[in-house]
Amino acid sequence: MDSRVYILGRDSAPQYLRLEAGEELAMTLVVPPGTDVQYSLEVDLCGPGAGLDLAGLYLCPGSERVELRVLVRHSAGGCNSRQLFKGIVGGTARALFDGLIYVAPDAQKTQAYQENHTLLLSETARTESRPQLEIYADDVQCSHGATTGYLNPEELFYMRSRGIPEAEARRLQMQAFLAPVIRRLSDAAAEEIYASLP
Repeated sequence: MDSRVYILGRDSAPQYLRLEAGEELAMTLVVPPGTDVQYSLEVDLCGPGAGLDLAGLYLCPGSERVELRVLVRHSAGGCNSRQLFKGIVGGTARALFDGLIYVAPDAQKTQAYQENHTLLLSETARTESRPQLEIYADDVQCSHGATTGYLNPEELFYMRSRGIPEAEARRLQMQAFLAPVIRRLSDAAAEEIYASLP
């Protein structure tokens, strides 16, 4: 499986990808703090057995503006796609995730999943999530979902009762929240992300 990591704002990331029969791609997108981004990605799964494993994270602790738009088109049968995007938004930052999974009439046996989860660190931060499915085949397994919330006060209380300072407890919660995406990065990149958590 081909594996790629792009730091948006630093790297030149593709905006269109076409996967043919049997091709598989694992792709991770990272938006570091202090980066304003408007990024669109379109992926066509054009041959039977093509697979996409797409993940992303965005850290917006200040006044950043981040827009991520993803279209995954299942044009052939027997293809798989999975998307997981996680974000932390604070200050007066604004973040948007807009994702669409399109399944063509002939794309039977499709498996496609899309998730977007965001933590808000302030009452002035704003996030918008639009996961969407457009399905024209009847033999498929597809789902989408989104959540937005704050750090868990009960978990914070528990950690503080065990002698962990509040700032460290908050960072531990954020690390655990981002872990499913961060584990896809190199050790150096993961350390950079952990060090940049607010």
